[in-house]
Amino acid sequence: MTVTLAQLEKWLRAPSEDEHLEFKEAKNDYDFEKLVGYCVALANEGGGHMVLGVSDKQPRKVVGTRAFDVTARTVAGIYDRLHLRVETTELTHPDGRVLVFSVPSRPAGQPIEYKGRYFMRAGEELVPMTPEHLKKIFAEGQPGFLNQIAIDKLSADEVVARLDIQTFFDLLKLPLPSDRDGILARLISEDLVRRNGAQLSITNLGAVLLAKDLRQFDTLRRKTPRVIVYKGKNKLDTIRDQIGGKGYAVGFEGLIAYINSQLPANEVIGKALRDETQMYPEIAIRELVANALIHQDFDETGSSVLIEIYTDRIEIANPGKPMIPTERFVDEYKSRNERLADLMRRMGICEEKSSGIDKVIFSTEYYQLPAPDFRVGTHHTSIVLFAHKDFAKMEKRERVRACYLHCCLRYVNNEKMTNQSLRERFRLPETKTVTLSQIIAATLEEKLIKLDDSETTSRRYAKYVPFWA
Repeated sequence: MTVTLAQLEKWLRAPSEDEHLEFKEAKNDYDFEKLVGYCVALANEGGGHMVLGVSDKQPRKVVGTRAFDVTARTVAGIYDRLHLRVETTELTHPDGRVLVFSVPSRPAGQPIEYKGRYFMRAGEELVPMTPEHLKKIFAEGQPGFLNQIAIDKLSADEVVARLDIQTFFDLLKLPLPSDRDGILARLISEDLVRRNGAQLSITNLGAVLLAKDLRQFDTLRRKTPRVIVYKGKNKLDTIRDQIGGKGYAVGFEGLIAYINSQLPANEVIGKALRDETQMYPEIAIRELVANALIHQDFDETGSSVLIEIYTDRIEIANPGKPMIPTERFVDEYKSRNERLADLMRRMGICEEKSSGIDKVIFSTEYYQLPAPDFRVGTHHTSIVLFAHKDFAKMEKRERVRACYLHCCLRYVNNEKMTNQSLRERFRLPETKTVTLSQIIAATLEEKLIKLDDSETTSRRYAKYVPFWA
């Protein structure tokens, strides 16, 4: 990648540093050992750019740097320590010299170390990589979890006895083959089953999707979804704790039906009448549970998809951190288990790529619920759906989150957010226009939305788009 002044300007406008970008002021000097450490971290995180001479706090601006005036010597020093070919670019900006170190990614399966330490970044600090990170890097190039064998040395009868074949063909809307060879041929073509001479093996993918009982597979006992119902708003009093047993595809409808049976009711106010329905829209439950099953990190041991139902919310969590930032869930898509996702889409269990979360947001707006919240923990990702709450009782952060997600939803539907559209989202009268303007202003201040550059109308009729548009 050629680094230019134009590229630098794009980086300056970026809302945050990501895993491929690091800014440091370094006005007069910068510690070489720390530079080497950041090169290690960036390489371990897939490669990226270390930019000196730019403030590392928002709003970023060029401050200039006098560090490493002989770049060839610096690059040679990095190579001598890491055997990593780092390129440098000196940019002459009107506000001073900017020095960019372009760091390549480490080789697959080989983390980079310096003085016996494998660095990664945590905020503004360099920290040793966790054992989990190292484990994942060393596992690169090896068969993924779903490609591994769940159980082998089976006969055809034993395969059919362990997998729900009828439901598999029903979900794909295919006729059940008239003989066992036809059934096995289809399973093998989807890599759900493999043949080794006269014997057969069931892959983890096949078991995860089609198992009549996942507990019959040693590697998958802890991968079954779990539903916990609590009496109140906390975990102090558990009413029910149910652990699933069937494969994700063949057991999905039963799982959704059970979740829905545990949910409270809500009154949706339509234009002409009041409808009594369940608290949370089923399409949102279906999509979020499917997403949790599909996007989980199967390498996270000892955890499974967890659905927790409280009196004021439902939390749906899956093992592993997301592969894209949570604020881009609406418009971007990336799955670590694409084969699983493809089969579940073909079975009609989840939506097409990038079309699920927008349906979740639309349905929560229609049901007059607070906006969902996307949260990332140390080893898991969770999405929270909240029970109905009057607008007057919503906190500022809830209103800002709703404003941002409404803006995202409008944008992916080729529309723009306005004061009026946001007022309609909250079902507020025209007398609340000033209140809505304050919410928009707060969301602008958080840099989650921006004015649409293509519009030249007055602020009263202004249109807004997400910050990433």
